[in-house]
Amino acid sequence: MSYKLEEKQEEKAESALCLLEMSIPGFALGVSILLLLTCPVDSYPNGKVTESCQSMTPEHGHSPQSDPLHKLTVDRTTFNPGGQIKVTLSGPPFRGFLLEARDAEKLDGPAVGSFSLIDRHESQLLSCDNVQDSAVSHTSGSRKAQIQAYWNAPSSVPNHIQFLVSVVEKYKIYWVKIPSPVISQPNAPPFTTLKTSTVFLPTSRPASHLIKSFNASDCGNKKFCIRNPGNCDPEKEPRCFFLSFTRENHSMLIEMSGPNEGYLSFALSHDQWMGDDDAYLCIREEQNVLIHSSYVTGRSHPTLEPPDTLEDMAWRLADGGIQCSFRRNISLPISKKRFELNTSYYIFLADGGADGGHIHKHFRHPLITEEKHDITDSPKNIGGTRSNLLLKAHGALMFVAWMTTVSIGVLVARFFKPVWPKAFLFGEAAWFQVHRILMLTTSGLTCIAFMLPFAYRGSWSWQAGYHPYLGCIVMTLAILQPLMAAFRPPSHDPRRQMFNWAHWSTGTAARIIAVAAMFLGMDLPGLHLPDPGKTYAMIGFVSLHVGTEILLEIHAYRLTRRVEILEDDRIQILQSFSVAEAEGHTFKKVVLVIYVCGNVTFLFTFLAAINQL
Repeated sequence: MSYKLEEKQEEKAESALCLLEMSIPGFALGVSILLLLTCPVDSYPNGKVTESCQSMTPEHGHSPQSDPLHKLTVDRTTFNPGGQIKVTLSGPPFRGFLLEARDAEKLDGPAVGSFSLIDRHESQLLSCDNVQDSAVSHTSGSRKAQIQAYWNAPSSVPNHIQFLVSVVEKYKIYWVKIPSPVISQPNAPPFTTLKTSTVFLPTSRPASHLIKSFNASDCGNKKFCIRNPGNCDPEKEPRCFFLSFTRENHSMLIEMSGPNEGYLSFALSHDQWMGDDDAYLCIREEQNVLIHSSYVTGRSHPTLEPPDTLEDMAWRLADGGIQCSFRRNISLPISKKRFELNTSYYIFLADGGADGGHIHKHFRHPLITEEKHDITDSPKNIGGTRSNLLLKAHGALMFVAWMTTVSIGVLVARFFKPVWPKAFLFGEAAWFQVHRILMLTTSGLTCIAFMLPFAYRGSWSWQAGYHPYLGCIVMTLAILQPLMAAFRPPSHDPRRQMFNWAHWSTGTAARIIAVAAMFLGMDLPGLHLPDPGKTYAMIGFVSLHVGTEILLEIHAYRLTRRVEILEDDRIQILQSFSVAEAEGHTFKKVVLVIYVCGNVTFLFTFLAAINQL
């Protein structure tokens, strides 16, 4: 029943494609690969919402309505095992629904029995709780006023059954677990306690407006502060990330500030992974701010709950920033899904977009403290990191390999053979040894970098889009290249020409795909480099490399033409050729020095940005 759309990576893939098309022949292979990139959309107007079977709650980020406008009726009040009941959902036009049967004495239990469809154009069967056809949902987001289905009682069935339905009128307006009358077996004991399942929505308490901004003057003295960057002061820069905790007797005053792009949130966690966390959100809805407590299960949408544990709520929208504050008791009744504050936790600080109060996935990887902290202990002034050390190392090694070592190695092999024709290094031509060392370094760094994300996550990342797939292709080609080179035929072998083409094509394809992978990787939450600098830096690097290759190609062609003219004139051939060759070699060396300096500058730009995450 969720109509959310996930963040897409198509725009960056297209940027990478445009840059790569600027380069020399051979980039056509990369263009063909990148054209396969499409934009996946994850939405649920098709009714396939089995992930909501248990809670029957749409993951819309809004609170359900409390007074249902729709009715759920049955054609009889008794049933026998193996019998059939006609169930009807009617009311104002709606778009989505989820219908189940539950044990009336245990409404939080699994679905019971199975359904048969009456209108297959508007409804479909789902399997919930491993029970085939145990739920009915919509087939599209079209408006409908009535839905009917038959419920088939199983041979082993509880004494009392109640049907529950969740109805979505539109994204922000929905009802959860609207109950039907209870139906019972003829000889069952009377059902005396009617247990309805209407969800009382978490309405927000009134929140006042903050008169002035927070400030960081008491951080480390009276306040426990988390700031990003480390000198963040929300009074001077409302868009920086600021979270403070101030102890006042048996409660904590919490202040949170950051960019006004939708919502801000922080969470207390037992580990550095999202899931089973006590979270608090400040959500912008037009010119208002809603303050909610929530509980995060796994990597799913947070479940918003009534802010009945929060007091003195206040908020402020100004200067492109959002600020909110509230008070919470350090200890709460055990029945509440809230953590005790006088215990050490990792602290998460995240932000993201919001549309009409509906929150989307956070823009970037949350800021996470590097160790656990007890916020009720002595005040501190700390920061955090938005990227795990393994992910930082992965990005840094890939930049070194596919921006610097491979690029310099390619230029040396392609244009500097005649520059050092008689120079030898370890018994081989100097240019060849430099090329081989740089290429083996590239392969080695790629292998190490390739393993780091798996070591961090322990499995494949399904949220990383096309980046890991391109990374696997790059890894394969990086291993294939040195293996091919180890079995290259002798220089006069007829197969040498075929090897040269294969070696060049494989290397060119690897470089193109690596650039595309870097473009996509820079936007992933685990390594979200700052905009727009990262894009300009990558454009600069690609332009530098492509421009250098084109310049050296033109120079080589002009030098060849000059030598041909000298040979035709037959005048001072040897002397003139030597002069031309010497001038050409000097030019190439100057270009190489300039290129290496520029390349290393771009590399350090990226490494410095990674270090600041």
